[in-house]
Amino acid sequence: MTSDTASDFSSEGPSSPAKTTTPAGVSSLIRFLRVPSLARSVVALLAGALLLLLVVNGSTFLMIQRTAGLNAEVDTTWQVRRSARNLILNIQGAETAQRGFLLTGQPGFAAAYERARVRNPALLDAFREQMGTDPVGVASAESLTRLSADKFDEMSATLAMARQGQIGQAVSRVRTGDGKRMMDDLDAEMVRVDAWVNATLEDRRERSRQAALTTIIVNAIAGFLILTLGGIIFLLVRRYLQDMASARAAVDAVNAGLEAKVRERTGALIRANEEVQRFAYIVSHDLRSPLVNVMGYTAELEQAGKTIDAQMTKVETLAPDLVERDALTAVRDDIPEAVGFIRASTEKMDRLINAILKLSREGRRNLVPETIDMAAMAQKAADAVRHQTEAADAEVIVEPMPTLESDRLSVEQIVGNLIDNAVKYLDPKRPGRIVVSGQDRPGGWVEYTVADNGRGISDRDHERIFELFRRAGRQDRPGEGLGLAFVRNSVRRLGGSIDVESVLGEGSTFRLKFPKRLILVDSGDAL
Repeated sequence: MTSDTASDFSSEGPSSPAKTTTPAGVSSLIRFLRVPSLARSVVALLAGALLLLLVVNGSTFLMIQRTAGLNAEVDTTWQVRRSARNLILNIQGAETAQRGFLLTGQPGFAAAYERARVRNPALLDAFREQMGTDPVGVASAESLTRLSADKFDEMSATLAMARQGQIGQAVSRVRTGDGKRMMDDLDAEMVRVDAWVNATLEDRRERSRQAALTTIIVNAIAGFLILTLGGIIFLLVRRYLQDMASARAAVDAVNAGLEAKVRERTGALIRANEEVQRFAYIVSHDLRSPLVNVMGYTAELEQAGKTIDAQMTKVETLAPDLVERDALTAVRDDIPEAVGFIRASTEKMDRLINAILKLSREGRRNLVPETIDMAAMAQKAADAVRHQTEAADAEVIVEPMPTLESDRLSVEQIVGNLIDNAVKYLDPKRPGRIVVSGQDRPGGWVEYTVADNGRGISDRDHERIFELFRRAGRQDRPGEGLGLAFVRNSVRRLGGSIDVESVLGEGSTFRLKFPKRLILVDSGDAL
């Protein structure tokens, strides 16, 4: 196709004009961009809506990353408190062993004291590492190092006297109260550490809440803007329909024989227009959230496009000269494609928002410790997926397990997620077998395992599977990569840990380790 306009590129003057030939596709695109039309307006508005959705998705993703970072900081703060508690408990245990040896002379107390004394430097190193370069942490670490060294010197001296047979002198030194004053100083330092931890946690929780609120506001504003763009598109389409009705009235005067057909088509257009108006009324009065409204409006807009397409097809049959090719392209190609992009983007945005809200709600919920029959709980979770295991020729075996004193809802969600995950990734090549077991561990801990003979997990993905929105292996199962990230976050909130042992193609074993008894602080979280 040759361009309708000529451009002078000759340097020799107007006597040497040159015509350039423009490809048909490029020429059509240039005309589409230059000539005002309904199609151009609709495409521009839909492109703007899509761009807005992409911006919102990007900001939502950044907010999710920020929330995940805040959760990691909160976890680190809990680890600081746990390390400090372990340190003071170790010193108290050493003091108890000291007093026991002075009173009874039994070697077991002396051995317990030695173990505590040897363990103390490692606990101090762990505390320093977790506090990092924080000025409060550095000061607390130095203070705890000095005070614990003085306390162990005092206890070692009394034990040395006792071993030499100077029991009376050792007891007299204890009665001087020096040891108690040292422990009081250690307790005071622990109070300062607790105060710092509480203030830090509150600050990071507030930042997390602000991040969630900001995300909601951004998405609400974006939803409103998208609705506005959709309304403008609707008005443009409606105006186009009205222009078509006027043109059809002119055709009636020329084609008297088609009067009945025109009247029928006009009535259909009026009914379609009324349907669109009713839809607009319902949308404007039944809003519950901007995102839900966008998704509903997208579906209705798609249906309206089909109705318009049907009507334009009929008009094209009766009076093809009245229908613009650009309008047909917009209704049949551009609008459906843009609506598809909007739907995909809103669904993704909905999943991202739900993930943020779920993490935020769970992070703010107060924990309520109670005694839990873990075997009964695991059996209930297994029964919930029995229809899936029977269909997959699999079985879930729940072995006797020790009880646990912790938050029931959190533990139910953890165990349920792990069993669901094991069922989801069974290997169809062999009968599935999932075993849930548990046993007590030394030091007031209990360990539970969920083992399966499913697909297994590659070594490089053992840590990745616990990350937010990350999945491993073949992506042939539904999911958003939230389950295991949520499990790890919940386990850590309960003061526990989770690890995975897996061999690709053989199966996986998830190990949960919890304190036998959940201890809460004033804020309602685990110690």
